Amino acid sequence: MSRNRSIVLMSAGHACVDVYQGAVASLVPFFVAERSYGYAAASGIVLAASLLSSVAQPAFGALTDRRAMPWLLPVSTLLGGLGVAVSGLIGSYPLTLAFVAVSGVGVAAYHPESARVARLASRGSHSAMGWFSLGGTIGFALAPLLVAAVVGTGGLRLSPLLVVPAVAGSVLCLPVLRALETAAGADGKGGAAVGEDDTRSFVKLSLAVVCRSIAFVGLSTFIAFHAREQTGGGTAAGTAALFVLYLGGAVGTVLGSRLAGRWNRVAVVRGGYLLTVGALAGVVFVPGPAIYLFVALTSMGLYVPFSLQVTLAQDYLPRRMGTAGGVALGLMVSVGGLTSPAIGALADATSLRTALTPLIVMPALSWLLFRTLPEPPVPGAVVRPARVDGPGREQAAVPGGGT
Repeated sequence: MSRNRSIVLMSAGHACVDVYQGAVASLVPFFVAERSYGYAAASGIVLAASLLSSVAQPAFGALTDRRAMPWLLPVSTLLGGLGVAVSGLIGSYPLTLAFVAVSGVGVAAYHPESARVARLASRGSHSAMGWFSLGGTIGFALAPLLVAAVVGTGGLRLSPLLVVPAVAGSVLCLPVLRALETAAGADGKGGAAVGEDDTRSFVKLSLAVVCRSIAFVGLSTFIAFHAREQTGGGTAAGTAALFVLYLGGAVGTVLGSRLAGRWNRVAVVRGGYLLTVGALAGVVFVPGPAIYLFVALTSMGLYVPFSLQVTLAQDYLPRRMGTAGGVALGLMVSVGGLTSPAIGALADATSLRTALTPLIVMPALSWLLFRTLPEPPVPGAVVRPARVDGPGREQAAVPGGGT
């Protein structure tokens, strides 16, 4: 199978999984309306999915470091979809939490192994990994539309229809897994792991991703309200700001991977964070319709590093790629959600502009952390040169024969 086809399938599968990261929050208004949940109960549903997923993802990463588990991709995709689908049918609040948590575990199990498989299928291409990451961004953004189309028309009783993306995603990944298994068999056992873990650089990168997460989650939580204040518009003004935020993220993901083809990844990430500092200041302080331009630039700046940070994490920990992917995509990315209540409390006590101002510091800290990071070599065990079997036929060597 060609690299392009493999990455297209992996990207589409990633979108199908990340629908469920956005679906839980999108279901909350329907839980409140049909089951009369209060705000505390509603926030507990979101917390059950996101917190458990964030904590479990590094754990699954550590497991896949010990042994390749490609079967996790279809199984975890189905688990993520089933949890969300069944949660709409269960009237009991504790059982609703349980099934939402099951969905979170499914999402957590998917990401570390999928990042490893995508890296193998991409054969080290930063552009291809960018497309894989873009799939997740699109899936997350489409979740509210999917939930509105299904549950908004027929109520929570139609929630089982939300399992459809999971079924599609589990099927899409199967040809990629079969192709990689064939390539591994043709190459024998593959290469042994080479390179040494650079734990210090990995910790610095993780801290930079934490700062990015705080900035993005804080902005995405309150940008709709802030845009309405800055423009004097209504609900449509806030919705437009959210749309621009998501669209800018998709553009930034692809742009970052393409720029990494010309310059090294660390330099591109630094540039992305430097752009974000100025753009985010514009979001906070510039009034009027110009806010939409600054929202777009901020989103692009925050997403230029997104896929590059995943491959950098893997290359800083070449002997623990699963752990690296789990941390980069899970615990470190989601930790920003823990700061949103503090931003909200500060906004209640002062003003929303005052509460958003500290976010400007976050990408600046990320930039400072990346100033001291080296560009790591691509480990030989991650992507070995393709072996040609006959005219025009390439096969990628797979380390360990796991997939």
